[in-house]
Amino acid sequence: MEKTYVPKADELASEWYLVDARDQILGRLASRIAEILLGKHKPNYTPGVDLGDFVVVINAEQVRVTGNKMEEKMYYRHSNYPGGLKTISLRQQLEKHPERVLRSAVWGMLPHNKLSRRLIKRLKIYAGPEHPHQAQQPKPLG
Repeated sequence: MEKTYVPKADELASEWYLVDARDQILGRLASRIAEILLGKHKPNYTPGVDLGDFVVVINAEQVRVTGNKMEEKMYYRHSNYPGGLKTISLRQQLEKHPERVLRSAVWGMLPHNKLSRRLIKRLKIYAGPEHPHQAQQPKPLG
């Protein structure tokens, strides 16, 4: 009789990847990052098991979008007070907090459960070209 092998998270070593977001299209980059965070690039991928790797993103402020999204795409937050809805366009968000744009795009491509809340913590985003993760020796994502 054949037995099903389910990999355990502690049996596998997580790797670190370095992604340069300069001139990358936001949605395509976010889907590739979500795939690595989930571990779908590994041959022993199993849904519901934490097999993903760490991702360090640099130059998040230089990400590109297509069409008129810079003015038309809006980010919303609410203060939980009456009339407390705040909106900010993609262009303004990239100027103020460029890491939030990419984090929001990746978060939308992960399943919304306890596993994804753990996976999103493995995503390290930096607006400029410098990052403090040299000791982990991240491999460039090709």
